[in-house]
Amino acid sequence: MTRVDFYVLPESASGDGVMTACRLCEKAVAAGQRVYVHTPDPQRAAAIDSALWSFRQGSFIPHERHEGALEEPLPAVLIGGGEPPDSHHQVLLNLGDEVPGCFSRFDRVLEIVDGDAARRAQSRHRYKFYRDRGYELASHPL
Repeated sequence: MTRVDFYVLPESASGDGVMTACRLCEKAVAAGQRVYVHTPDPQRAAAIDSALWSFRQGSFIPHERHEGALEEPLPAVLIGGGEPPDSHHQVLLNLGDEVPGCFSRFDRVLEIVDGDAARRAQSRHRYKFYRDRGYELASHPL
């Protein structure tokens, strides 16, 4: 069964969690996992795409935007708002406001809880969704 981890940013933290998303991608890739970053918002997709190039000095995480057919070999991280390819079902990093319909195909789902009150409320709804369906949940205050 899919394990769901919530990474809780401090309430004083503002922004959309892009740097936290980059660190989570880096950690998963270092562990040999493939990551699908789900974000239906084109602006957020562009932000994560840009940040993965340079979020840490001397660091690069191989990634591409998933907007249709991709050529093999696929990078460890794909960013998209639709269905992930079959090769990327290990880690789902959800940057969307809703629970993606494909979440149960993944070994792990990572959710970032933003400091913004409205976004925290959306995260609570997602937490309740997973909890009510019996998924294993863990919270990690950052």
